[in-house]
Amino acid sequence: MSLGTDIVRRRFTLDEYHRKVDAGVLHEDDRVELIRGEIVQMSPIGSRHPAAVARFTDELAGRLRRRAILWPQNPVTILPDSEPQPDIVLLHYRDDFYKAALPGPADVALIVELADSSASYDRTVKKALYAEAGIAEYWLVNLAADRIEVYRDPQDGDYRHATIVGREDRLAPAAFPDVVLSVADILG
Repeated sequence: MSLGTDIVRRRFTLDEYHRKVDAGVLHEDDRVELIRGEIVQMSPIGSRHPAAVARFTDELAGRLRRRAILWPQNPVTILPDSEPQPDIVLLHYRDDFYKAALPGPADVALIVELADSSASYDRTVKKALYAEAGIAEYWLVNLAADRIEVYRDPQDGDYRHATIVGREDRLAPAAFPDVVLSVADILG
């Protein structure tokens, strides 16, 4: 049955999105992010997700002090119409801690998304977004499946190398090969 009307989506620019925040239409506590021009509600999180983010952040903090900046659950401007808030971002170190402007793709060493219920979305929409932006490395920590999906070497909107590691494995960010992590410790 046709109603004779086409649905038109209104896409937003980064500037329009930021103006909504400045005007109080969107608040810092709103769990939203701008993905390909659409304001997207982020998945609700239970207790396992924030505990995993905190554990992973704690594991990295001591090992990367003054070598990288941990940017947990903060926005990253990666495309002209996208400003996701990944669970964990490792940024190249800068003394100003990106005070003047949000980091962009060239500033990112690694993006990590932790998923309890959003793995499919993170594996399709987010992975494609990060690959298109040229993010060198993306990890999807799939808490429900008890594994980590590692994506490296973006090319033509996808990653050329994909690896799945399990609880018994160890891995390191490509930008910091000396920072070897236990998958079991990341998964909790």
